[in-house]
Amino acid sequence: MTRVDFYILEQQHAEARQRFACRLADKAWRQGHRVYIHTDGVAQSHRLNELLWSYRVESFTPHALDDDDDAAAEATPIHIGHGSEPRHHDEVLINLAPEVPLFFSRFARVIELVDQRAESRQQGRERFRFYRDRGYPLANHTLTPDSK
Repeated sequence: MTRVDFYILEQQHAEARQRFACRLADKAWRQGHRVYIHTDGVAQSHRLNELLWSYRVESFTPHALDDDDDAAAEATPIHIGHGSEPRHHDEVLINLAPEVPLFFSRFARVIELVDQRAESRQQGRERFRFYRDRGYPLANHTLTPDSK
C-alpha cells in the first residue's frame, strides 16, 4: 500500500515548496529511488526544471521533463510533469499540485508538501482527509529552521 508523508514547512511562500521538492528529489535519487515530481502546470514544471539545474552547485541532479521524447529520458531518475499520468516512474511521487493526482496509488511513496500560506494549508488538509478516509498510512513531518 502507498505510504503518504506530509512535510509541513515553516515558510509562507510557494517557492519554499519547490526548493524543498528539489532537496527531497535529490536525496531520494542519491538513495537509489526514481522520482516523479507532479506540478500544477507547465509554468511550475519549467520552474522546477530550472531549479534542479542549479539546486546543488557542487553537483548535478539528473532530471527531465516527462514530455521529453528523448530515449535517454526513460533512464533519467527524476521526472517532472503535470496533467497526465507519468510515463516512467512509480517509486516516489512528490506532489506539488493542489489536488491528489488520480494515479497516486501506483507509487510506493507519496510526498505532500504544505507551506504556511492559508491556501496551501487548506489544500493540504483536504489531501490529508482524502488519504486518511481511504486508509492510507500517513506520517507528518513538521520542519523547523533546524531541520535538515
